[in-house]
Amino acid sequence: MTSPTPDTPAGLLTAALRTDPARPFLTFYDDATGERVELSVATFANWVAKTANLIQDDLGAQPGDRLALLLPAHWQTAAWVLAGFSTGVVVAPGADPAGADLVVTGPDTLDQARACPGERVALALRPLGGRFPQPPAGFLDYAAEVPGQGDRFVPYAPVGADAEALELPGEGTLTAGEVVERSLAYGLAPGARVLSRLPFTSWEGLAAGLLAPLACGGSAVLSRHASALTPEQLAAREAMERTTLTL
Repeated sequence: MTSPTPDTPAGLLTAALRTDPARPFLTFYDDATGERVELSVATFANWVAKTANLIQDDLGAQPGDRLALLLPAHWQTAAWVLAGFSTGVVVAPGADPAGADLVVTGPDTLDQARACPGERVALALRPLGGRFPQPPAGFLDYAAEVPGQGDRFVPYAPVGADAEALELPGEGTLTAGEVVERSLAYGLAPGARVLSRLPFTSWEGLAAGLLAPLACGGSAVLSRHASALTPEQLAAREAMERTTLTL
């Protein structure tokens, strides 16, 4: 008997864990530093659980709160997106932090993020998830806070398909169920492996680099600063990673 398709993004991740937790799910390159990170479904889900516990317990976020996400397409950004969906906060990539309940930022947007009146978290985006040498004033250092969080996450209140989940510039707010529907409708073949150079501030970037591969049982290769690659280097990466689609 075929299991029904999950109706929330968190449900998609849970289903992937049941199916094949050891398979590669997210591979990340930073072509400015030479960094390469590969996460299995299980490892990615562990980061999501730890981040969700941080959001719910340490940051005190409530379902429906708006999370301004000022981060590039990065493996840690992907964990924040799924963690936000898991806790019921509304993930708002590129949103004005002044109107958000909490903000998560990289090192290049700290000044902008200080406009948030609520909790502020900063990511150094250093290789291997390293900490800031000196934590920025007014921010929690994600790399220092997340390791001690629990490896399993249970929301205080269930997050259903009708919960608001994702706010995108010019597109309004999607529910958790709509995120799943659009991810499935993206049209990837089962098991597709997508190489994405797109930012996470649009549906196209989020779908290609995270949500559609999750929905189809596939995987993603994120390439940050990929403009530095020559066509020959890009082709070599496609061959090495055995990707089926490049965006």
